[in-house]
Amino acid sequence: MASMNDKDYYAILGVDEKASIEEIRKAFQTKARKLHPDVNKAPDAEEQFKEVSEAYAVLSDKDKRARYDAMRSGNVFSYGGDTSASQGGGYTGGGYGGYDPFGGFGGFPFGGMGTQQRRSGKSRAFNPKAGADVVYQLDIDADKAREGCRRGVTYQRYASCTNCGGSGSVHTEHSKACPTCGGTGRLTVDTGLFGVMEMVCPECEGTGRVVADPCPTCGGSGRVLEASEVVVDVPANSHDGDEIRISGKGNAGTNGSSTGDFVCRVGVPTERLGRKSAMGFQLIGFAAPFLLMGIIMSILSSMAFVICVPLVLGVVFVLSDGIAKRNSVWWKNAGKAFVNGFSTGFMFALFLGFMFSCSARMGSAATYTRNVTGMGV
Repeated sequence: MASMNDKDYYAILGVDEKASIEEIRKAFQTKARKLHPDVNKAPDAEEQFKEVSEAYAVLSDKDKRARYDAMRSGNVFSYGGDTSASQGGGYTGGGYGGYDPFGGFGGFPFGGMGTQQRRSGKSRAFNPKAGADVVYQLDIDADKAREGCRRGVTYQRYASCTNCGGSGSVHTEHSKACPTCGGTGRLTVDTGLFGVMEMVCPECEGTGRVVADPCPTCGGSGRVLEASEVVVDVPANSHDGDEIRISGKGNAGTNGSSTGDFVCRVGVPTERLGRKSAMGFQLIGFAAPFLLMGIIMSILSSMAFVICVPLVLGVVFVLSDGIAKRNSVWWKNAGKAFVNGFSTGFMFALFLGFMFSCSARMGSAATYTRNVTGMGV
């Protein structure tokens, strides 16, 4: 057997050197199906299967792949371990110790034969997860928001697969333990050069369970991407940021899990603060604490620069976006921006006030010391 330094893992898997992790995973599964000793009776099938497993273990790990690439480029300092072939790669299922996976191993680990053959690029993993909500932004004008309106919306979502009823399996109701990892979700691979590595099982993707009879339509996930339609009733007196939730119209869950909702966010552009307006109210809010501190501590003249610059800029920004015919929601948003600026300015004002107070006390102490010294005490 060639040493690890001489092996071209990319060639073994049949992928490009710039291949993504997903491309490497798919190539590994394709090769593994053809070379597994339970299917391929060629004398060298087992050895080739080990090499494919070894190549996947290295190239699917970001750090190991980087070290391997560096070593291929001639960087002899990239790895200081034993590079001999005496530690030939092994392939074992997590939780099964050191058993030989190629002797008397029941079942085909990468998709099976016959009815278990899954579609290329699909995952056989049984991984029930609740579907996510679909969030849709619907912008309307102020009149429609005030009067209310109805809108039809077409959108993309994951819907439950009609062929398998959303379970992911056509004929078999229940999932089964992954035959590749024995249900542990992890695999241990002895790469020799890079030592013993533990990785997520590529067949069940770490869940430990696989779909026993993958649906040819959805590939075992129980859902398919499709266009859906929904009618949204926007109630009267709606405002920017209001949400309308329609239950069960979101993404379907995987393997029969619950479906998410369709969430329509109402947008009324005239009620939103523009970027300049938001910045302007924040600057005005920032200047307010310094103005109050200057009045209370009678140091207004000393604070003039800190007060005037953000205050003037803030007013200019607000007026540039316009304040005429703005409704209560717009002014409410303006108030929030002002409060955000005020809270920031307040912290700076406290610090500045503390510094003024310390300076004043130090000045008083110095004056007292000079007076006492002058009196000859």
